[in-house]
This record gives sequence, structure tokens and C-alpha cells, in this order.
Amino acid sequence: MIIKNIIQILRELTKQKLRTFLTLFGIFWGTTSVILLLSFGMAVKANTSKTMHGMGEQICIIWAGRTSISYGGFPKGRNLSWYNDDAQYLKDNVQLIDDISPQYSRHVSVNVGSKKQYFSVNAVWPDFKEMRNMVPREGSRFLNPLDQEKRRRVVFIGNEVEKTMFGEEDAVGKIMYIGGTPFTVIGVIIKKEQDGSYNGRDKDAIFMPTSTYLGIYGDRFVDNMVVRAKDVNKTEEMKHAIINAMAKKYRFSPEDEQALPIWDTTEMDQFLNTFFNGFTIFLGIVGVMTLIVGGIGIANIMYVIVEERTSEIGVKRAIGAKKRLILFQYLVETFIIASVGSISGFLFSLLLMFAINKAPIEDFVGVLKFNPTIAFTSILIISAITFVAGWGPAKRASTLDPVVAING
Repeated sequence: MIIKNIIQILRELTKQKLRTFLTLFGIFWGTTSVILLLSFGMAVKANTSKTMHGMGEQICIIWAGRTSISYGGFPKGRNLSWYNDDAQYLKDNVQLIDDISPQYSRHVSVNVGSKKQYFSVNAVWPDFKEMRNMVPREGSRFLNPLDQEKRRRVVFIGNEVEKTMFGEEDAVGKIMYIGGTPFTVIGVIIKKEQDGSYNGRDKDAIFMPTSTYLGIYGDRFVDNMVVRAKDVNKTEEMKHAIINAMAKKYRFSPEDEQALPIWDTTEMDQFLNTFFNGFTIFLGIVGVMTLIVGGIGIANIMYVIVEERTSEIGVKRAIGAKKRLILFQYLVETFIIASVGSISGFLFSLLLMFAINKAPIEDFVGVLKFNPTIAFTSILIISAITFVAGWGPAKRASTLDPVVAING
């Protein structure tokens, strides 16, 4: 019976070749549009997030600023500076802080053999690794607490620093002279995308333990501090606690925003999530509108089929076929038509994603991936449109008066 129904459906569809083709193409292209556009939106979002997080993962960068409000007997316009113990002071007094690291920076001459170049040298705590996504290449490592405690002369370098100073050689275990002092390279950062920075790209920087740096250069003031909350949802609360703690120690107004400039990268995360969610919804709507056009085509072609098979429906009703059986039959026929278009569209979208991923556009668009959520969503949308499109013709077929249908 199923095979006979399918053969009958195909026979009816071949009578309306152009209309059938246009209907199937509408479903085909609508399915392709939904899957491809949603995959594109998610790929762009993931790629943007990846490059943004190259600088850090949900971090805040804090600088010492200049007071703009008179407070506690001090006039406005007072320049503030953070000292070596301020990072530990915040760690001890602000319970919302998870990771923190002071950061000292300076440009120093670096020598390897006859090669000489100037690079940004940064002194940080081991916590810096997780906050700033400093992922070491296989076979190497980042600075650890023992390096800090023992004041070891070791460095973690950017991949471009390695390329410039060591060429094609592996820098791990090699010696480089920083300002005339020998350091052992213990790690090299993996190549990463980074579209934001406050002190240059990590690929071009050198990192050493804070204790080692202070023993050599003796800097009195910290350039900036990097901090991350235990709970990202309490970042704003953590920022207020940091401001209050520093305001108490250095006697400036907690309301003075210029005294303690903070770059909160989580705000950009929230903006990007909102923007790309809206962008993805927009792309999805475009695809769904194409599917709706295909659904209208299905409804039209099913009305034509019902019209041409009116006498047959009348005979079936006269010999005892129930309304729900007629209704079910035409709904099944509708779903078969939609299935042909949607399955072909689904396979074509996978082929397109494969072809797009082969093109050299990963840095701009990202990688398009098959997403089960998108596939499931597409199935729900197509099923809903198909049901709505097929219900009218199927309902009409099931409610035809047998006598009128046979005479028609």
C-alpha cells in the first residue's frame, strides 16, 4: 500500500512538472538557507570570540589613574601609582577575586648569537597564564610558582620572538641574553588569533617571573594589574570591591572613575553575545521566509492534486473510507514532497560547508561545522511549515461529500 501510494504521488507530480520543480526547489533552497545561514552565523560568532579571547578570558585590566575629585584633604589632579605589594593586598582583601597578577613592562634589547632585537619584556605571576590564554606549545611550559619563588632566570616567549631570534630551531632549552643577562627559554606560546591588546601582541613579547624581574631592574611601580572574578556574573561586584579597597588604601573617592581606570573585557563578551544572537536570528528568519515560500508552493500543488483526484476521493468515501484516513493520506503525501526537497537541501548544505571550509577564509569567517542543534531546529521548522501547508488540502479532501465528489 505504501509503495502504491508513493507511485501514485509520483505519477500525480509528473503531471505538474514545472510546478513540482518550483515547489521542490523552494523547499530545497529554504532548507539550504536555514542550515547554511545559521551555521555561518555561529561560525562568525565563534571566530570573533576566539580572536577576542586571544587577549584574555573574562578579565579586567586595571591601571593607576589621576584623581578628578577632591577627597580627604587631597586636591583633585593627584597622580596615583600602584606598588609591588598591591596585587597581594587586593588578593587578601577582595574575596571575589579568583586570579590576579601584576604586570611590569619595558622594551629591552635581546641577543641570541649575533642577532639583536628589541622586544617587550613583561614580568608576571603564574596566574597570568590562565587569565591571558598563554597556551604553551607541546614540550614547553609557562612560568610556575617555583620559578617565582627561586627567582629563576627563565622566560616564556612569543612564537614570533622564536622565529626572529632562533629561525627554524626549537628555542626551548636555549639561552637568550636580555639586557645582557642570560635567560633560559622554557616555553613558546602556540600561534593564536588576537585582535585586542593593551601592551602589544603576545606573539611578540617575552615573559619572566616578577621576582626575577624586580631583582634585575628594581621597578618601584606596577604598570597594570590583570584580575579575574571567581564568578563571571559577579565581575561588576568585584570591580566595585577593588575600587573601594584601593580607595581606602590610597585615599581617593570611591566614586572617582578616573582614579582607577578598568577595562572590563566581559562587557565586550556580553555585547558580542547580544549582537550575534540577533544576527543569527536575522539569518534564520531569512531562511525561514524562503521555506514559507516553499510551503505555499506545497499547499498549491496539493490543492491541485486534490482537485484532480476528487472522483477517486468520492469513491473511497462511498465504500467506507473514514475521514481521518483520507486526511492522514494527504498529509503523508505532503510530507513526502517536503522530505524530498529538505533532504536534498540538507545534503547540499553539507557539501557547501565542506567547499567553503576549503577556501582560505578561515581567518575571516571561521570554520563552518555541522551543528545538531541547527539540524534539529531545521527539522522542526520544516515539519511545522509542511504540516500547515498540507493541512488545508488534506482537510478539504477528507470533508468532501461522496456524492458530490463522484459526480464531480
